[in-house]
Amino acid sequence: MKADKIYELMEEGKTNSLKFTGTCGDCGEDIAVVINCIKEGFEITGGAVYDVEGDYIGKCDDCFIKNKTLKNYQECEVYSRVVGYLRPVSQWNPGKQAEFRDRVMLKDKG
Repeated sequence: MKADKIYELMEEGKTNSLKFTGTCGDCGEDIAVVINCIKEGFEITGGAVYDVEGDYIGKCDDCFIKNKTLKNYQECEVYSRVVGYLRPVSQWNPGKQAEFRDRVMLKDKG
């Protein structure tokens, strides 16, 4: 996960520490990754966390040491309406994909 994303998450939660729990994306073991903000930057224990388009995937320390590359995950196919019918966003032209990324969800005032 990039440093600016970590700072953004810490700012949202008004905290100097983040904790991600789940299972390792490679071996399936339970993990708890803790990220603390310290004077020199970050102190990360328990493994690594990857941000894949807003979905957080973790790796345990052992798997991260063996191979830092994220693998064994399946990307989610996103469908949306374009020109009157549903299509996977990945099949849209670059201009329509950019428009899709710029969309904002409106909140109900009710």
